[in-house]
Amino acid sequence: MARRGFLGLAVAAFGVVGLQAMPGFDMIAAAQAAPSDAAQKIADHFASVRTMTGEFVQFGPRGEQTGGKFFIERPGKIRFDYDGASRFQVVSDGQSVVLDNRKMNTVDLYPLSKTPLKLLLDERIDLSGNKVRSVKEEDDLTTIQLADKSVFGNSTITMMFDPKSYELRQWTIKDAQGKDTTVMIFNVRQGVKFDQSLFKIDYQRNLDVNKKKSNR
Repeated sequence: MARRGFLGLAVAAFGVVGLQAMPGFDMIAAAQAAPSDAAQKIADHFASVRTMTGEFVQFGPRGEQTGGKFFIERPGKIRFDYDGASRFQVVSDGQSVVLDNRKMNTVDLYPLSKTPLKLLLDERIDLSGNKVRSVKEEDDLTTIQLADKSVFGNSTITMMFDPKSYELRQWTIKDAQGKDTTVMIFNVRQGVKFDQSLFKIDYQRNLDVNKKKSNR
């Protein structure tokens, strides 16, 4: 897939549509309030899952599909290695999210705190205040939709869990334009110990690559 296609899918999947790429970040504290009883069971279980790894398939709003391997270490850290020759990666170190295409030598950096993905990667799923849009419990799926209009505007993240095991199955991010991108995960292993270099962002590379781009 071309750089533009990969970038578009990754931007949508991580909820950074409408943000300006930047070499920094902006942490915003969340207010605390009592969560709903229906969602608390999910939150308590998910808080106990510190690490997970597996495979993913990503579906874009126009039917685009790609996949690869993922690594999550909560709070805040994630890595997506996309299949293909582009060597495309998405990495969060807990502060920033980088979209890195080694083949095309492009780097796009965003603050994690300004993306709905932060709600998934927090120490806990933050159910405070008005962040919970809806909780839907069905026989085969429990769905929690979260939003924070003051931070993410009209963007939302909808997480879907197995109702018996409470394990995360997929999430969908709706961007500010109302377009959905879904990430499904499978072959998941939990409690895996990661080398922290897995989530390291090369900030100097970001500065160097974008400096060269601006000088062209």
